[in-house]
Amino acid sequence: MPYPTDYKYTKEHEWIKTDGKNATIGITHHAQESLGDIVFVDLPKVGSEIASGKTFGSVESVKAVSDLYAPASGTVTEVNSDLTTAPEKINQDAHSAWMIKITLKNPGELSTLLSAADYEKFVAEEG
Repeated sequence: MPYPTDYKYTKEHEWIKTDGKNATIGITHHAQESLGDIVFVDLPKVGSEIASGKTFGSVESVKAVSDLYAPASGTVTEVNSDLTTAPEKINQDAHSAWMIKITLKNPGELSTLLSAADYEKFVAEEG
């Protein structure tokens, strides 16, 4: 599966798509594939502060519970409430099933993230 080139990626398998000071965050296709059927998602509330590299929630699958790590710092402006009743949307299309939207605190943090090509290479080496 090709990874969207307008996203940035973490080595913990989250993606972030930015639009100026705003950003959308989710998990990658590789992450959902590794997890298997996702049954529950625990996300922060609107107004919460998240910090780059720190846990902001968790995703539970039939196999395991995995922490979600923030690719950048910011304030949560929106949470995808569809995922509370239909977490399987992540399995169906991980790159469009966003989890949270944030206002970026420090856009410079994005420079440390992986491009789509670098992420694909990382996943291939990890496997």
